[in-house]
Amino acid sequence: MNKASDYQPPKVWTWDSESGGRFANINRPIAGATHEKALPVGKHPLQLYSLATPNGVKVTIMLEELLAAGHADAEYDAWLIRITEGEQFSSGFVEINPNSKIPALLDRSTETPTRVFESGAILLYLAEKFGAFLPTDAAGRTEAMNWLFWQMGSAPYLGGGFGHFYAYAPEKWEYPIDRFAMEVKRQMDVLDRALAERRFLAGDDYSIADMAVWAWYGALARGVLYEAGEFLSVQDYKHVQRWAAEIGDRPAVKRGIKVNRVWGEESNQVPERHSAADIDAKA
Repeated sequence: MNKASDYQPPKVWTWDSESGGRFANINRPIAGATHEKALPVGKHPLQLYSLATPNGVKVTIMLEELLAAGHADAEYDAWLIRITEGEQFSSGFVEINPNSKIPALLDRSTETPTRVFESGAILLYLAEKFGAFLPTDAAGRTEAMNWLFWQMGSAPYLGGGFGHFYAYAPEKWEYPIDRFAMEVKRQMDVLDRALAERRFLAGDDYSIADMAVWAWYGALARGVLYEAGEFLSVQDYKHVQRWAAEIGDRPAVKRGIKVNRVWGEESNQVPERHSAADIDAKA
């Protein structure tokens, strides 16, 4: 165990803008806009403002899957939001998502434009709007919702917990890394046991539950999230590996993970997407 910290919490916490690690410059204890800036608007009814983080790629995968399934009205503009530069705190973005987190969607096809924020809510909204990737029977729909909400509740342990202390915190501390590594491995075991009994999370059919969970735990299984695959022995979760590989091979998934991406190989970067040609050019 690392040497105990000398830190003792004060009676009243106050914000120190100099602390907080890699993203300290954009973290603050209050909400609201920091600057006035309108969001760009493209030609399609669906306007997405995002970045290719796990939460962001959930939505671009869903939109590409809808287009691949023949839903032409799912055409969309995807605008890049550079969260490390604080663009999520613009007045235009805050108007769509008061929580200042990507992704955020604006549907301009409705009489009054509909804002949708939180990635799980966007997946559900699109599934219901287009009648796709969500079981229609009560049992199947409920199972898909079970796993969608499981992901929304579990990912903070993987991202804000394990990912922060393992990859982003200014110092490595054994206790939080051990604590969150244990929980992430437990979650991977939950998935592995479920996928031992079925092809996809809600049964035989691919759904928004798989898209949501794959964006986080599929990336972990493939060893690309936080480069923590070896540390967490992800190869041991055989059923998760099978499921992650099958989803990763889907053409729409390969397209979706490129959108709003500005790191990695240049061929996988599509910072903005306004037509299929933007992705095709990087094929």
